[in-house]
Amino acid sequence: MVQVKDQGPAPRVLRYGPEAIAAAARLVARGIPVAVPTETVYGLAADATDARAVARIYEAKGRPQFNPLIVHVATIDQALALARFEPAAGQLAEQYWPGPLTLVLPLAEDSPIAALTTAGLPTVALRCSAHPAMRDLILASGRPLAAPSANPSGRVSPTRAEHVVAALGDRVALVIDGGPTLHGLESTIVAVADGEVRLLRPGPIDLGLAAGDLRGIEAPGQMSSHYAPAKPLRLEANIAQPDEWHIGFGAVRGDVSLSEAGDLVEAAARLFDLLHAAERSDRCAIAVAPIPESGLGIAINDRLRRAGAPRA
Repeated sequence: MVQVKDQGPAPRVLRYGPEAIAAAARLVARGIPVAVPTETVYGLAADATDARAVARIYEAKGRPQFNPLIVHVATIDQALALARFEPAAGQLAEQYWPGPLTLVLPLAEDSPIAALTTAGLPTVALRCSAHPAMRDLILASGRPLAAPSANPSGRVSPTRAEHVVAALGDRVALVIDGGPTLHGLESTIVAVADGEVRLLRPGPIDLGLAAGDLRGIEAPGQMSSHYAPAKPLRLEANIAQPDEWHIGFGAVRGDVSLSEAGDLVEAAARLFDLLHAAERSDRCAIAVAPIPESGLGIAINDRLRRAGAPRA
């Protein structure tokens, strides 16, 4: 299991606006990562072309360096300078960007992306976020931004600024507070090559693809143990044990529910919030009610299985 340092003093937190963007852009220019909201989760952002800045992301997260980072861009034109877009990739970008879709594409021959950002792979994971804070920061800094989730590697992803503060402490210099995220679930990731589109990670955008064959680590979030809370987690639990904090769904009420109405959109948005709450509870373990394996439920179950996987 990755060991992380005890958090130190709280970082500076600024409400999203011109002052926050300007302050964050100054830090990015110095190679210092900052936390910024997207419509999925909060990201820990640094200049994707600067290997030292990217190394600071890995250091802050305690992240395995063979796990590549998503690179955020503000426009499709910016993405075209970083990767090779075949027609299928261009169509996906036109349809779903800005939005929670990440495209894994071959690096452009003269791509400025640091090798550490891609973990040495010949591909790069690109995303154009719909959140104005991320897009404003990219434009203000003039750089594509590598931005994995702003949490220690393998732990529960942050959907609020306070989650970032609690998890990273002084390992992040500045947090831009944009309020709770819209989706509360990481982006859908697909690989596009030779006319083939393969699903690498399910997420908020359902392209109607089944999970394809895995060819090693190709994109973020493919490790077997990931998104993990600090307490043991049991899935498919209709009834909790006395020492378990129970996250319900639908007819299974639990101590708190992802969605009493059985709404998968509501459940996805609340998932990480409730895992954070479970970590703070006085119970020593966590149980989660069954979630349907359909629609957004596929992505929710994917995160939960990784959260409950044995730790290395």
